[in-house]
Amino acid sequence: MKGFIVDASYRIIHGKAFVSLFGRSKEGEAFLVLSYYRPYFFIQKSDLAQAQNSEDFDVEDVGFKNFQGHEVVKIVVDLPSDVVALRKMFEPEGIQCYEADIQFSRRFLIDHKIQAFVEVEGEYSYQGEIKVYTNPELKTIEAFSAPLQIMALDIETDSRAKTIYSISLVCGDFQKVLIVSEQKLKYAESFTTEKELLERFFAVLKEVDPDLILGWHVIDFDLLVIKKRCQKLEVPFILGRFDSVSKITLKQGYFSRSRVVAEGRQVIDLLSWVRDTTKLDDYKLETAAQHFLQEGKNITFVDKGNEIEELYKHHQQKLVDYNLKDSELVLRILEKSTLLALYTKRSVLTGLMLDEVKGSIASLDSLYLKKLRDRRYVAPSVAHSVKEESITGGYVMDSLPGLYKNILVFDFKSLYPSLMKTFNIDPLSFGKKGIKAPNGATFSKEIGVMPEIISELMEVREEYRKKKDEVGRYAIKILMNSFFGVMASPLCRYYSLDLANAITSFAQFFIKKTAEMIREEGYEVIYSDTDSCFVVAGKRNPEELGKELEEKMNIILKDYIRSEYYLDSCLQLEFEKVYSEFIMPRLRGVEKGAKKRYAGLVKGKLEVVGMEAVRGDWTPLAKKFQEELLMRVFTGKKVEEFISHFVKDLRKGKYDSLLVYKKSLRKPLKDYIKIQPPHVKAARKLKNFKGTVVRYVYSKEGVEPYEGFNESYDYEHYIQKQIKPIADSVLVFLSLKFDELLSGQKSLSGY
Repeated sequence: MKGFIVDASYRIIHGKAFVSLFGRSKEGEAFLVLSYYRPYFFIQKSDLAQAQNSEDFDVEDVGFKNFQGHEVVKIVVDLPSDVVALRKMFEPEGIQCYEADIQFSRRFLIDHKIQAFVEVEGEYSYQGEIKVYTNPELKTIEAFSAPLQIMALDIETDSRAKTIYSISLVCGDFQKVLIVSEQKLKYAESFTTEKELLERFFAVLKEVDPDLILGWHVIDFDLLVIKKRCQKLEVPFILGRFDSVSKITLKQGYFSRSRVVAEGRQVIDLLSWVRDTTKLDDYKLETAAQHFLQEGKNITFVDKGNEIEELYKHHQQKLVDYNLKDSELVLRILEKSTLLALYTKRSVLTGLMLDEVKGSIASLDSLYLKKLRDRRYVAPSVAHSVKEESITGGYVMDSLPGLYKNILVFDFKSLYPSLMKTFNIDPLSFGKKGIKAPNGATFSKEIGVMPEIISELMEVREEYRKKKDEVGRYAIKILMNSFFGVMASPLCRYYSLDLANAITSFAQFFIKKTAEMIREEGYEVIYSDTDSCFVVAGKRNPEELGKELEEKMNIILKDYIRSEYYLDSCLQLEFEKVYSEFIMPRLRGVEKGAKKRYAGLVKGKLEVVGMEAVRGDWTPLAKKFQEELLMRVFTGKKVEEFISHFVKDLRKGKYDSLLVYKKSLRKPLKDYIKIQPPHVKAARKLKNFKGTVVRYVYSKEGVEPYEGFNESYDYEHYIQKQIKPIADSVLVFLSLKFDELLSGQKSLSGY
């Protein structure tokens, strides 16, 4: 039987630990694999006598070593909880434990090199509709199109999220809204009490039996509210396929994520998938639906909480239709996008479950530990607490501000992974003689684990390129680009400040070296940052020069690395594009050029990086003005009348719909005490403010929330704070000023 693993966990049966792998077969049948497996970890062989004084356990002499080359032994126990208990006992006694923090089910998958798609061979029985295999043979196989059952859900509540009015559920042809109501409503089942609604919700989950539960902000809102109501009403919170109560873990830090443990199923927050892969103005369901589907919700609210209450009291059919539409939109976004294919590819690459592949640390761990075991080494456990230290950032050159024509952009392809591969930057090779990084860190020349992983991923990426599999290539790009951030995190078992800084020090060195080599060829470099160089083409044909410099620079780099380090270069400088027109602005108030802020024309299309038109803290008015101003400058059109007319139209109210600021709260509203930024003041003027994104505007009385705003706008605020700074950043290169233009003291007609 061939299948896709949906969920991995474990259960204790008669005092023994069994890994449970729940999946969906190629033919669409649900299956469960139960495999007996004993948990384990490692300690140094020299610590064994001391360890055996305190506890009983089995010991296996496996011939493995730690990174320092010291022999270790395998400590084998009966239950996953025994590993935790022994680690707590050993470490205070000075006995270092290795790989003692790896989740039990993940340990099994890593050891058996199972990655998403599996062939199962063995005897089976049936538990209801589920085919159950006990201790079968398992083998990883090629991916196929898995016929997963996916259910979208959405809830509607009162304004304080203290009472659930309705829950919509959509899975294929199944579409239903469960609602507390005395009415007979289309597409709905009505219940007398909220408790009855919740009990029916869990019954529907059993009947429809989805593999994935999908929603928009579904963990941090919908399911969290359902859980709280279940606790209040004494309804078991069981989202999984079996009788274990589901658990919700909310996000605590940058590398963590909110997660639901629902045995046999996965809960996916589609919002987080979209946020990680798609640039949108905001991440409301309405915005995402318009982007992917070119349609949105069937009702737009101003004060959603109170208006939902009004619908529930007076227009319940409209509430049912609205609730159902939300679930339909979520499911259709998943179907229309390539997100499921992308995350399935990432699952195949790493061996993690669909709801885990966003975890950068877990992804590297899964890949690294497999390779490490092949070399008969063990990894350290993650330290309980490590002091976070400062990592050296990428090099950013002070730019040369101005208006330019024909700017060539060169970019190092996958710079950090390429440096790790070239210079053998790896936890296992770290600290050994052979290769010295600019920061003084050393690495052996014996090929490390990270270079091996990167080489294999690059080979797979090339196969995807030949097959024109853009989703696969993107999955590998995400994975490889995460490696540096993981190695630089104290939460990673391979963390080392010197190792992380070795990567950035090499990157700084080679971006400076490349700029130097280009200048030696007689061309001006006006800017360079982490992995890019911006070069003035001058009178040369830009396309021809770009290709010529790419070829020449790669040859010089290869020769340099071979002569200085006796290594083969994996660095690849690519001629990325030509800006036919380009602006590099100044820092405000000084002659110095800005960093990571510029704009230009590529084949007639405007690209803006880091400037107001792409930053979330500027209004749509500023974005519109900047884009139109830049296009006029780049295409040689006069800007005099444009600026004058734009300001006049603003004062007439033509752009009132573009005057809304949007800013997120970084902490609960009540925690803003001493400093109260404008968006905080606006939020405090709203009744029952929910959420984190505040929309606000400026009237002559000051900042006001946008919701319910019906006063006059303070147009002078927008002219001085949104239009003038943008205008002056461009006009300075034309020897003109915004204030002079508006007062009519100087004409732009000469430009």
